[in-house]
Amino acid sequence: MASRVTKFSKTIVPMMDRVLVQRIKPQQKTASGIFIPEKAQEALNEGHVIAVGKGVVTQEGKLIAPELKEGDKVLLPPYGGSAVKVDNEELILFRESEILAKIQ
Repeated sequence: MASRVTKFSKTIVPMMDRVLVQRIKPQQKTASGIFIPEKAQEALNEGHVIAVGKGVVTQEGKLIAPELKEGDKVLLPPYGGSAVKVDNEELILFRESEILAKIQ
């Protein structure tokens, strides 16, 4: 995971309060080794934070730093974000306020 984070974070740098996320792929086979068809796989609303912007500046000029950091596991909304393709990998850009929760 760390090498993928480094690879993508050097390619795309989010601006302001945006967060670059890679959605976690659903399980492709069962514990007994049976492959699950793509249409039957669960759609997961979880992802890993790849890169984070520097934060947002208030009207008073104060920088509010983001709460998330690279490598965090997050709960994503079912819709939203801007899809970005890098090296045949689909990544999603969200505003930090759109992300539902940080998973610990």
